[in-house]
Amino acid sequence: MKSCSVTDIGMCRKMNQDYLYASEIPVGNLPNLFIVADGMGGHNAGEYASMHSIDTIVQESAVSKAMHPVEILENAIRKANQRLIHKAVEDISMWGMGTTVVAAVISGSCLYTANVGDSRLYIVRDSMIQITRDHSYVEEMVRRGEIEREAARNHPDKNIITRAVGAVSEIEIDFFETELEPKDQILLCSDGLTNMIEDAEICRIIREQRNLCRAAEELIRTANQNGGRDNTTVIIIDPFSDRT
Repeated sequence: MKSCSVTDIGMCRKMNQDYLYASEIPVGNLPNLFIVADGMGGHNAGEYASMHSIDTIVQESAVSKAMHPVEILENAIRKANQRLIHKAVEDISMWGMGTTVVAAVISGSCLYTANVGDSRLYIVRDSMIQITRDHSYVEEMVRRGEIEREAARNHPDKNIITRAVGAVSEIEIDFFETELEPKDQILLCSDGLTNMIEDAEICRIIREQRNLCRAAEELIRTANQNGGRDNTTVIIIDPFSDRT
């Protein structure tokens, strides 16, 4: 397994509220762990939410006695949610903060994914396969048939998310279990990437670059070249290859 991760402030924001974690080696009973979080909130609250949520998830995963990745991730994300809510009660300047979380664990040929919010996980084959489902106001409109998916991309309410870590005391988490194929690559990203680059172009960049870090850097460069309106974070994983 090889991976590469990059986060960038973008062209318009004053701070980077994205945060990431990537470990190809075991974290407690997890064989590996990859996480992207995109924080929200005024001042430094979004930055705090994303960073401390990931820190909590990693810490809780490292000491968990559970064996199944879904159970470990669920308990860890719930603990992160509780801690953010407690912090917001303690410190009024943090009120309203929250963060997306998308996390991945690869065990053999099985990919386990946990998701809250609109950061995404894709499997990259000859095309992009989105595994996660966005928890956003606009995505719900698409599911109800109120707008077409093409219209959703540039909808003015696209950034309104309907689930976030730190938003409510009883958090709802989506889990996915996917069987990987030998040439699959995995992409975790914040919406700073997918709002700036079409899926087909993301796929082309990853597939054409044999070096994972060059692919990640090219994605960041292209997102910024296209406007860079948000922070952008990417993790690319090649689970069956020695490519670097």
